[in-house]
Amino acid sequence: MNKLKFKSIFISDAHLGSKGAQADKLLDFLNKSTAEAIYLVGDIIDGWQLNKKWHWPDSHGKVLDKLIKLSEEGKKVIYVSGNHDDFLRKVGNFSMGGIKFCSEITHRTLKKKKYLVIHGDQYDNIVNHAKWLAILGDVLYNFTLKLNRYLNSIRSFFGYEYFALSAWLKRRIKLAVNFVSDFEKRISEAASKRKMDGVICGHIHHAESRKIGKVDYLNCGDWVESCTALVENINGDMQLVNWSCSKKIKELLENFNTKPRLISPKIAA
Repeated sequence: MNKLKFKSIFISDAHLGSKGAQADKLLDFLNKSTAEAIYLVGDIIDGWQLNKKWHWPDSHGKVLDKLIKLSEEGKKVIYVSGNHDDFLRKVGNFSMGGIKFCSEITHRTLKKKKYLVIHGDQYDNIVNHAKWLAILGDVLYNFTLKLNRYLNSIRSFFGYEYFALSAWLKRRIKLAVNFVSDFEKRISEAASKRKMDGVICGHIHHAESRKIGKVDYLNCGDWVESCTALVENINGDMQLVNWSCSKKIKELLENFNTKPRLISPKIAA
């Protein structure tokens, strides 16, 4: 099988260890793709949920096994910690089994652009200044995901593709729209102050690729709702890839290697 060929892959918010994680889809994407470097942009493991109740199906372990195997094959694997896997930050920067762990890193593209790669919770005022509200939000978010699973079981029965309820609400509730906008602005300003060409992040589960001022704001999305990844293609261009439904995957596999194209962030989200 021909694999999708990338220079680099950026994945965030897999939340392995939570019931909302779509590990099977993430594993499928990893198996059908190849890249020199794989960046894990935070919240790959959901320590918050695992501390509450242990949940670790085989599919979650297979994702980690795949990432370890890629590092053993000589691929560059970098794990950038997030707020749900902040237990890694307590250790500091280190390497283990060929995987580099850090809180942030700089990525340089083939086109010589410099990107700050960071999960992004550092620029979330709720996480930093009202953690109780962040925890409450996490509870409500997981309730929405549970409701979404029931909704999609009905949709699947009638032959409809997966629908991300949380992402839909995020785009339509004014408070959520304002939060996303403020987050994007703060993290882009931080990248600009560091003389970066752009920022690659996750955290808010909202895939996006656009200019904010002179900065490229690139959000990987997640593997709970939207199942999206950010990639640097073989020409050095940054793209969002949508792995959420069979139709989009088929189109990508048929067309990507012959004619690389941008998958719209609006579709991806």
